[in-house]
Amino acid sequence: MKALLVMDPQKGFLEQKDFTNELRKITEIIQDFKKDKQKVIIFKHIDSAELSPDSPVLEGSEGSEIYPQFKKLADQIIEKTTPSGFKKTNLQEILQSSNINHIFIVGFNTEFCCLFTAISGAERGYKVTFIEDATGTVNTDATYEMPGLDIRDMVGSILNWSNQIEVLYYDEYVEKYRKSRCS
Repeated sequence: MKALLVMDPQKGFLEQKDFTNELRKITEIIQDFKKDKQKVIIFKHIDSAELSPDSPVLEGSEGSEIYPQFKKLADQIIEKTTPSGFKKTNLQEILQSSNINHIFIVGFNTEFCCLFTAISGAERGYKVTFIEDATGTVNTDATYEMPGLDIRDMVGSILNWSNQIEVLYYDEYVEKYRKSRCS
């Protein structure tokens, strides 16, 4: 069984940049999972004012709210306070009780929650598929003082080189997973 993990589609992140392409891809992937009656789990990252006073997703703020178009599509919503969807959450129990052995990861922010959750999933023995261009980040090359840095490409390359995580572009996902269920 498969599950789609949608990391942090929250107002505080999504209102910082134009994520039109990423949101379209994520929505289409969610629709695929719903058609196949596979589990869709949406994460909501919450920061405390004590630890991260400038966070766009502070507990109780409007920025911490999940975009309505995603909230209604979730089979489950999991709140988390760390980058990994596994740490200090009940994700492992949900996946085990649903006989999930393959997780797909999309969402925000690529280099934090998407990356950490992918690695944590692989460490726990799940087959992990990371759909690189169905992730996005509010950060830029200037954030990391690395001119020309393509954050998504860097994260996708690192995960791919590990030979532990399947990294696909959206078109490759469509070819491999959507078309395979049609045949």
